[in-house]
Amino acid sequence: MLDKQMLEAMPPGTIFATGTAMDVEGDLFMANTGKELKWIAIRGHGPHDWTIYCHYATHPTQYIATSGDKVGMESNIRKLVPCDDEAYKYYRK
Repeated sequence: MLDKQMLEAMPPGTIFATGTAMDVEGDLFMANTGKELKWIAIRGHGPHDWTIYCHYATHPTQYIATSGDKVGMESNIRKLVPCDDEAYKYYRK
């Protein structure tokens, strides 16, 4: 479970979680392509901020970190990276 103390301990730019999910309703629904998506959770450069980016799983992690789509729905955010309410407040939308 991600919390503020964990965010404080991470250097900015740290990719601290990755995974895959399907682009379908009920999973990581972005465009309903039915394709596999790769997502990365990264610590931002602001005070304790973080975000999740995703793109097609065929792209390398660094591409997703710089050019991926930001995950914005709270249910998806909390499903991919379980976090307490305080850590969620620092999610950069």
